[in-house]
Parts: sequence; C-alpha cells; structure tokens
Amino acid sequence: MKVKEAILLLCVVFAPVVAEAQVPVRDNEKKKQWQSMENGPWDFAPDWYYYFLHKGYSGAEMYWKWAGFKSGFRVRFKESKSNIKRIMPTRVISEETQRQKLEKVEEERKYVEELYKEELVREADRAVDLVYPAYKDEFNRMQDCITDGLLYCMTKSGGKLKPQVDELGRQNEILCEGIAYIRKTGVGYGLENAKRQQAYEEAKGKMEALVKQTANLCAVAATHY
Repeated sequence: MKVKEAILLLCVVFAPVVAEAQVPVRDNEKKKQWQSMENGPWDFAPDWYYYFLHKGYSGAEMYWKWAGFKSGFRVRFKESKSNIKRIMPTRVISEETQRQKLEKVEEERKYVEELYKEELVREADRAVDLVYPAYKDEFNRMQDCITDGLLYCMTKSGGKLKPQVDELGRQNEILCEGIAYIRKTGVGYGLENAKRQQAYEEAKGKMEALVKQTANLCAVAATHY
C-alpha cells in the first residue's frame, strides 16, 4: 500500500507540470516581428522597446496623439524608415513563379489554338477549287486554238513544220500539266484559293503567249506552203 500511495502522490505532484508543458505557448511579440518581416502589417511590440533599442530596423518613430485625458506620445513603425525592409517569403515567391508559369502556358495554349483554327480554315480552303470555273472556258477556248492551229500547220506544210509543231506541243503539254497540278486538292497538293488564282493568272498569260506563237506559225504555213 505504501508503494501505491507513493506512486499516486508522484502523479498528483507532476500532473500540473505535464499539463502545463502540453499547452502551446503563443508569443504575440514574436508573431508581430515575423509577420512584419514577411508579408503581414509592419508592427512590433513592445513599441517603446523597439523605439529605444531597435529603431534602425523597425523604423520606429515617436508622435503625439490627442486622445483627451489619454493624450500623449505614441510609437508607430514605418517600413520606409527601416534599414532592412521586409522580405518576401519563399512560399510567396513560389506562388508567384507558379502563377507566371500558368499564365505563360495559357498564352502558349491560346497561340497554338489560334494556329490550329487558322490551319483548319486553310485546309477547308484547299479542299475545294473555287477559282478554276472562272478560267475554265478561257482555257478551253485557247486550247482549241492551239490544237487546231498546230494541226493546220502540219497539214499545210506537209510535215515540214513538224519540229516547230512538236516544240509548241511540248510547251503546251507542260503548261497543261501545271494547270492540272494547281487543280489538285488534298494533303500535299492543295493550295489556298488566293494562291490558285495567282497561279491560274500566270498560266493564262503563258497560254496566251502559246496561242500567239501558234498563230504566227499558221501564218508561216499559209504563206510558204
């Protein structure tokens, strides 16, 4: 019994000590100091202690405050007067860095999305040749002139103008193959209709030149044979 009574007595004696050790200690003065140095309000305590002993880094200044019977000198802290200024916590820097990364990613996403939309529009434009119908009749008319003219030259000259006829026929064949290529659509072939129009205009000019050369050769055949 004496042993049990002794143990019980020890528990009663040390219980308050253990309970007190488990109570969290909150130091408001330290809290204010860390908040000031990080990102909280610029404030320190006790104010007069910082005014007299740590005015340099606290930025403490004395001022008069009117408050009736409680008027008197007070202490306030200004970061602008401190010689160290506050620091930005690592977590704030990390958050700002992450925010900037997200903004950059979003900008790149929008840029890629715009490129994708533009490419879809171009692809749709390349899929259908909307320009050729405007040139089709003119091309067919000039091809008839060239074909009939070269046939006339061969017949009228009795084959003696064959070299000249073959050369004009070769040039005309190359030109027609170029027009056929312009008309192709699909992956690897398609052109936007604005580029097609420019290409057709160039082909039209070359075909008109062939028509003139054929007409000149017809005039030679008619004159000399």
